[in-house]
Parts: sequence; C-alpha cells; structure tokens
Amino acid sequence: MRLGDQVLKVRSKNAGPFWVTIDVFCGTAEAFAKVSAGLQTEAVAALYGCPLHLVKRFDIGDLSVIKFSIPRPVVQGSARDRDMHGAQWGILLEEADL
Repeated sequence: MRLGDQVLKVRSKNAGPFWVTIDVFCGTAEAFAKVSAGLQTEAVAALYGCPLHLVKRFDIGDLSVIKFSIPRPVVQGSARDRDMHGAQWGILLEEADL
C-alpha cells in the first residue's frame, strides 16, 4: 500500500542550501504508531539514493510526524538544481510502497 494512502500528508521543503526535509504527517496516534514501525530508514535512503549514514530521522510522537532530512544532490540554486524549493521530493515517498 502506498504511504500516501496511510497518512494525512507528505510534504518536502528546503532545509538550507545543502539539505531537504521530508515530513510525513500521520494525522492520528494510531497511524503514527503503524507508519513509524513500518517505515524503515534504510528504505527511505534507498529510495532517494542517499547513503544511510547521511539520512537523519526524527519521530515526533506528540505531533504524529516523522521527519527525514537528506542532503541535496546539488547545492540549492546551482545550475543543476531542478527543484530550488525542495517541494517535489516528498512525492517519491508519498507514492512509495514501503
């Protein structure tokens, strides 16, 4: 089942010129518990082609949010940057079967 079908929203945004943050808003404590247990950091690293040791994960139970920070493949605003605001990164995770 797609992650986007299990949660309220998946959003991504800039976290500075070198990082992107992807937020998974679960909506309820029950959804948070289920998604938090099933969503493996290794799978997220593989999805984005990022070395596991560079993926930062934060499970925020009080907000029912899981946050991932990953390094951008190119510096924000450089000639090869295809998403200057980091807004499209979350779609990969939202559509993934994890």
